[in-house]
Amino acid sequence: MAEVKPLVVFGDVQAAGASVLRTALAGRLEPYTAGVTVGTRVPGDRSPEVPHLPYVMVRKDGDLPHSSMANARCTLRVTVWHEDPDQAHDLAMLCQALLLVHSGPVIRGVRPGTGPLPAVDEGAERAASGIDLSTFTVLANVKPQVLSA
Repeated sequence: MAEVKPLVVFGDVQAAGASVLRTALAGRLEPYTAGVTVGTRVPGDRSPEVPHLPYVMVRKDGDLPHSSMANARCTLRVTVWHEDPDQAHDLAMLCQALLLVHSGPVIRGVRPGTGPLPAVDEGAERAASGIDLSTFTVLANVKPQVLSA
């Protein structure tokens, strides 16, 4: 008789990472966290005249190979736009630390990747804002979710 393998999928690591940061940053008292918004898309209007800073974007950069369906590994890139380079760096460092200590229903653990690295939002010619940003990556281990066959 043939063995029936479980049907396994992995949760939305990008949405989970954004949710982790959205929840964790909401209770922080550091001045550079005041008014922070967390999302998964680049803000439509990044001009300095629009008061949307600070903004944290979480994006899945890619999947790393895994040898079983017991674990998936993904790279998450977090980009932080802020009013100046120091605040962008400080908020990026805090976001990285918050992800590194997280373990939950989708993301089981996180290791550091690269950064935080400072930059200026140069975007495409029409979308360039000149806003200071800081970006980093983390490597997330993602728990499997077993579905009924």
